Amino acid sequence: MSWLGIGICAGIGLAIGGPIGAGIGALIGSAIGNNKKNLVVICPHCKKKVNVFSQGQKNCPYCGNTFIYGNAEKSQLIFLVALCSMLAKMAKADGIVCKKEIIAVGEFFNKMGFDSEDKKRAILIFNNAKNDNASIYDYANQYSEIADYEMRELIYSVLWEVARSDGHLHKNEELILKNITSYLKIPASRYNEYKTGTNGESIEIEECYLILGCSSDDSDQIIKQKYRKAISEYHPDKIQSKGLPEQFLKFATEQTKKINEAYNIVKKYRKI
Repeated sequence: MSWLGIGICAGIGLAIGGPIGAGIGALIGSAIGNNKKNLVVICPHCKKKVNVFSQGQKNCPYCGNTFIYGNAEKSQLIFLVALCSMLAKMAKADGIVCKKEIIAVGEFFNKMGFDSEDKKRAILIFNNAKNDNASIYDYANQYSEIADYEMRELIYSVLWEVARSDGHLHKNEELILKNITSYLKIPASRYNEYKTGTNGESIEIEECYLILGCSSDDSDQIIKQKYRKAISEYHPDKIQSKGLPEQFLKFATEQTKKINEAYNIVKKYRKI
């Protein structure tokens, strides 16, 4: 399936400015300059490519069914431009973009189902951001004003993956990962959680509190409330409603599993 091709038209109508807006502008210019046929959406019914030049209700010329084109595509485009740009800044944080980091970014693109055209556009975004004057914090700060919590958390997770891809967490990368939580407006405790990196191994009680977004001083009632809130944030239906495809359900499922495991350990420890 095509990701970035889906979002190109929606991007034409965006006027968000800032580094993300500049990234969208460069992407749109490249797509229009190279091939207008890239300005397409995928019909959700027959899965064929349909040329679209405005938002609203559309009729598929192949199957005759109607679909709505608009906000979901905007969300995809903004997310992917922000993500690819921040990946570029993270990869360059240790002074150079090494081969292992490039491979890690490519593997992420494969996981997300990028087709060949998507990869070309993602690389364009990556290279533009790698050389622009904006900082990773500029991208994170702007994205936090546009996106909701789940999408900001997802970007933070991917940044950790890329930072660790070369087998070494460089001090500049670690500093970014520690500081960027405030720009993405996610809990500072997430830094310690990701640095510990349980990856399905036995989780210590203090790590469980971090995963739930609470502390050992919180009451049982507050912990229950934090647990319910955390679970609701990663419900698959909620992820799908953002216009992101099936590949992101894996992330939501992994987060839900981790939250449930942490809560069960806390319950057992507290005898709730």
